[in-house]
Amino acid sequence: MSQCLPVNAKMSKAKKVLDEARETQNRELDLVEKGLTSFEELPGLFNMSNITRLTLSHNKISVISPGIANLLNLEILNLSNNQLAELPVSLSSMPKLRILNVSINRLVNLPRGFGAFPVLEVLDLSYNNLSEQVLPGNFFGMETLRALYLGDNDFEYIPRELGQLKNLQILGLRDNDLLELPREIGELARLRELHIQNNRLQVLPPEVAQLDLLSNKSVMKMEENPWVNPIAEQYLLGISHVIDYLKTETYKIIYNRHMQAGRSGPPPPKADKSKKASRIRA
Repeated sequence: MSQCLPVNAKMSKAKKVLDEARETQNRELDLVEKGLTSFEELPGLFNMSNITRLTLSHNKISVISPGIANLLNLEILNLSNNQLAELPVSLSSMPKLRILNVSINRLVNLPRGFGAFPVLEVLDLSYNNLSEQVLPGNFFGMETLRALYLGDNDFEYIPRELGQLKNLQILGLRDNDLLELPREIGELARLRELHIQNNRLQVLPPEVAQLDLLSNKSVMKMEENPWVNPIAEQYLLGISHVIDYLKTETYKIIYNRHMQAGRSGPPPPKADKSKKASRIRA
């Protein structure tokens, strides 16, 4: 009996929020830190088709019900800091979803067709256990995407298809195991923020110099990588010196030689991620 009481208390708290939203026709639901473990504790939620924002962060939810796709007007979904190991296929069929935050979970894969979101602009998958092996084939088909956060995962490579994200303005790749970036990154003409700090990068593709990363509103973070000496020396002088150096013929020769030799030589060591919260909870 004692085990049921907390569940009832959780349900009554959540039910109160849902009931109030129904009464006031509130289109935004805030269910942060309600101790929720399941969508079953949210009776009638999927009938509230007028909802535009749903915040369920800082709970203990491990599974997203496929019924979430019934929320046809949902624009913002925040499920950060839960215990999700997978996502439902139905998620990417939501017609109005613009912002999806599933950071700080324990995702190890993504569903087939995950890149089918029709209007998604911001996708935060940071602090999970994802790698390039689990990206579905259409992942880089999200042409509307403006911000993609993949930091704190297990990526060693980013597929060449990255260049298809023509509207991307922010790319977060910090704290991965990246050994190289694709040359197609130079095709992201609208990119204004690039976060690649704390990886295993030794060189940058010369195409990075094509990007507008030096204006007042631009950001490029690249610290804590085992850069080859010429890049490390330029970085001490500032990002603008790095960008200028990437444009030189001297660097292009260094880059090509490194890429030819690097793939046959030993890579820099990986960081120990065994104590990541996303692994400990798993």
